[in-house]
Amino acid sequence: MVLKVSMPLCLSYIPIGLACGVLLHAAGFNFLMTLLVSIVVFSGGAQFLIASLLTINAPILSIVVTLFFLELRYALLGSSLSKYMKNQPQRFIWLFSVSLNDENYAINYLKFNTDKDWTPRQALMVEHYSLITWSVSNFIGSLIGSALTINLDIVDFALTALFLYMIVMQVRNRLTFLIGLLSAVLSIIFIAWTKSTIGIIISTLLASFVGFMVESYIRRHHQHVHHTWLFGKIRGPAITRKTVEDKDAEEADEADS
Repeated sequence: MVLKVSMPLCLSYIPIGLACGVLLHAAGFNFLMTLLVSIVVFSGGAQFLIASLLTINAPILSIVVTLFFLELRYALLGSSLSKYMKNQPQRFIWLFSVSLNDENYAINYLKFNTDKDWTPRQALMVEHYSLITWSVSNFIGSLIGSALTINLDIVDFALTALFLYMIVMQVRNRLTFLIGLLSAVLSIIFIAWTKSTIGIIISTLLASFVGFMVESYIRRHHQHVHHTWLFGKIRGPAITRKTVEDKDAEEADEADS
């Protein structure tokens, strides 16, 4: 069951992981270093950034600081899953944290919200399946990079397309769509202002704060949250499944009526 859930993500990792391995090899990483980085970092955006900065001979301190702010988002992602990790041992929490990334987070968050039987152990297996696929793809990509000269202009587009797909699949209501749009606008503004990827971190934090405040206000002042315009469903792939919160809200509405 877990492998079936993980398979689409694992298959999507193969072309991106191969391209990332090729790019890391072009930046000077050998086979073993590429494999080590893919396991330790386990972030496509961060690994592409490492390769890009190394190819332009960026200072190590600049690379470390940039990666720190880029990966700071995992504090937010991890906190949103913490309520599902209650009563888990510290060793399990550590293993889960170090193998968390954007894509397996999206899958696990969706499963936790749509399947009451989804367990932390299954969530950890999703992370490990994706980690193995990504690391092996990186390693093979590094081997390919040593034998071929490949045009890498398409790599940035492919990574962007993957993240856009993940965003579209997570849009369930008008509020989510509007906050995503706000985040995109703020990202453009702050990247132009800061001239670095820290603008993405700032825009994400601001958009998340605005979304949190709006949602909290609506939940405090409206008895039936899901009947408000902002929480209304919009057409898209994500509405084919009802979340646990949706089902509980519907049951509460039926009980009140």
